[in-house]
Amino acid sequence: FFFFSYRKSNFPCTMKAYTAAVAAALLGASAISAFAPTLSGVARVSNAASATQQSTALAMADGDVFDQEAYIAESKEMRLKHLEEQAMFSLKIACENYGNAVFPNALIAGDTVITHLLHRMGYLKDGKAKVMVVDTFHLFPETMDFLREIEESYGFKAEVFCAEGVPVGDKAAYDAKYGANLWKEDIEQYDKVCKVEPFQRGLKECNTDCMINGRTRWQGFERAWIDQFENAPIGGGLAKCNPIAYWTLEDTFDYIAKYEIPHHPLHAKGYPSIGDAKDTIPIPEDGSTRFVDFKFEGDKTPWLDYASERKGRFVGLANKDGSTKTECGIHVAGAEQTFDRDLWEEGKVQNLASNDDALEVIKSGKEAIVAVYAPWCQFCQGMEDEFSKYAESAGVPVYKFRGDEEREFVQEFMNTESFPTINFIKSDGSVVKYDSEARSADDFASFEKSSTA
Repeated sequence: FFFFSYRKSNFPCTMKAYTAAVAAALLGASAISAFAPTLSGVARVSNAASATQQSTALAMADGDVFDQEAYIAESKEMRLKHLEEQAMFSLKIACENYGNAVFPNALIAGDTVITHLLHRMGYLKDGKAKVMVVDTFHLFPETMDFLREIEESYGFKAEVFCAEGVPVGDKAAYDAKYGANLWKEDIEQYDKVCKVEPFQRGLKECNTDCMINGRTRWQGFERAWIDQFENAPIGGGLAKCNPIAYWTLEDTFDYIAKYEIPHHPLHAKGYPSIGDAKDTIPIPEDGSTRFVDFKFEGDKTPWLDYASERKGRFVGLANKDGSTKTECGIHVAGAEQTFDRDLWEEGKVQNLASNDDALEVIKSGKEAIVAVYAPWCQFCQGMEDEFSKYAESAGVPVYKFRGDEEREFVQEFMNTESFPTINFIKSDGSVVKYDSEARSADDFASFEKSSTA
């Protein structure tokens, strides 16, 4: 802020002159000139040149010609400079005022700009900003290849996180534990297992106190009011820095072109934004809009219109309530509630710790109830209290068996294709599946009674 103090006797200026003085102090003389075509060398051309400028020029009062295209280019440059300075200032606050700034990098256009800025400012080299990446096991192959490319280009190493209990890069292990079709069976659980939980775990393991991310107001109404700094719903008040919050997607690609910033190769194949391969498409679908060699080919408006960047994301997916899916769950309120503990840790429900323990119950000649579950499953979580209540008064022993880690076993021996699966073990070793979706304590008691009859 600038404060002007003056006495009437030594400041005999008009209001117009005073306003000009304030503007000059705030913006500087060079910035003021950009708004005054009669003073700008760039935006003004002589009458002699006007014959070749008719489509982009207007006659001015003194007979000279104002070059609109030159003025627009100059204005864009001014805007980019301001946005760049604003973004760098917020990154400076995030990286120097907090102990552990972490950038979860999705490798989309805005994130490549942030990566570039962090590199320019030296924060990747000195470790003041860590980069983490979540591999959902459903990304385009080009995405992880591009990560390796920018790691080499900028001289950093990202921390990669994936579904809990699965080695990084091991898709076969993921399929065995969670199922290759989890996203088809339950998209919310897929988001929790493949995105939200590893995202949160990454923030925790990196000891994050400020999370940097590339969300912008231009991306749609869900994000239309974000500011450069806010408290994240994740981690109970974690600071969140949105350095490009006020950028449009056009700003982003203009900036990428200006500095020839490395960007995802799928932009050249018609993808404005890149997520999972299973639900991301080009926009338009014929791939006619592309960003190739740092310039657009085709009509760029399908990409650059408001809220269009993510139109090709989450295609064909819907939320539980039937609404169109627009978020993966990472940036929404309540995301911090991802389950990070086991179920039925106390009470009468007994644990079967191994396949052998489960087979022993089946072959014991005694009746029992076994819940095959996954602790991350919202339906298992939802029945936890009622199943505990049932176990308190059950007429047979009640067990739990974690099936997501032994999928082949539970499919073969315990009727399990999804979670939870409740089985009644008969004295002859046969296993009877509870087929109802009703999961109250009374429902479980009725199942027990009907199975012993």
